[in-house]
Amino acid sequence: MTTATPTTAITDIATLVTNDPSLGEGPLGLIRDAAVVIDGDRIAWVGESSKAPATDNRVDAGGRAALPGFVDSHSHLVFAGDRTEEFNARMSGRPYSAGGIRTTVAATRAASNNVLHANVGRYVAEARRQGTTTVEIKSGYGLTSRDEARALTIAGAHTDEVTFLGAHIVAPEFADDPAAYVDLVTGPMLDACAPHARWIDVFCEQGAFDGDQARAILTAGKERGLIPRVHANQLSYGPGVQLAVELGAASADHCTHLTERDVDALAQGETVATLLPGAEFSTRSTYPDARRLLDAGVTVALSPDCNPGSSFTSSMPFCVALAVREMGMTPDEAVWAATAGGARALRRTDVGRVSPGARADLALLDAPSHVHLAYRPGVPLVSAVWHEGTLI
Repeated sequence: MTTATPTTAITDIATLVTNDPSLGEGPLGLIRDAAVVIDGDRIAWVGESSKAPATDNRVDAGGRAALPGFVDSHSHLVFAGDRTEEFNARMSGRPYSAGGIRTTVAATRAASNNVLHANVGRYVAEARRQGTTTVEIKSGYGLTSRDEARALTIAGAHTDEVTFLGAHIVAPEFADDPAAYVDLVTGPMLDACAPHARWIDVFCEQGAFDGDQARAILTAGKERGLIPRVHANQLSYGPGVQLAVELGAASADHCTHLTERDVDALAQGETVATLLPGAEFSTRSTYPDARRLLDAGVTVALSPDCNPGSSFTSSMPFCVALAVREMGMTPDEAVWAATAGGARALRRTDVGRVSPGARADLALLDAPSHVHLAYRPGVPLVSAVWHEGTLI
């Protein structure tokens, strides 16, 4: 190889998850005794370790497993404060509802830009240490035009996957006039926020926004070039999933309470069902039935849903273990959902796979197989992470 940038071969990988069936065994494209060559920020070559080409540098994986960096397609990282007292009360018997978000809104509005930047940086770094190399970040804790635009600008300093979630809940100032808040979100707030976002999201749920309000918000966003995502069917049955599929949303997130019609719609459409088991774990709620979705042919992604209220975890390995133990997924399905599934939910083809041309994002496990992510829950197995070709 003759290139302008140094090349690196990672050799002696016990099992490599490529997510490219043309390269190896099964849907995960598993290669045993594998090697990966990184050229700049891209994967240049993948194959058996004994056939690895000459490179400038060499890293011995020591018989560890490797897989694509996790792709987290749902997070709420721009916030201040925490909700420890709410969590403690909930674990003592009080049920979760959408209204607790207001506590974080007050703290976030009062926080400086420096504090919010530092918080996001800390949570992104925390996720990367656990193997996450792509992360989507939403606004949603400002709920004024100024504070939502500020949140998106801060998120954009840490990721390209930025989502406008002005429709998280109705802002406290509009509690008696939700229609006026919808007008704000679809008008001046959208004008201020659209230039800073790729996506638009809405919490379509009792206590947040109904189907008609959600449709108006997502439609306005589409007209401004933003791609819809939907918080759908988390706390109850509702119109969120149907609306997501109808509007061509990239993902319907949560998908806890689904009718057969909802499952059929997801199976027939292109919308990814993003499951967030950390929320069910942290609220003692019913887990989504991933098995039902997978058996119907629905594309499934996994995400920790990191937020201060209902799922204060950034750990994708933890969610993989939950998905296997509580949601009916096999270890292979859960790992695919946490990598390639997340990439599908973000409509990305350059991440979530380890194959030539993909971005050089990898996680090395202190274990011989990716199955250990579910087999050894709670153990910090990620021993090295490459992000855009750089060992971080």
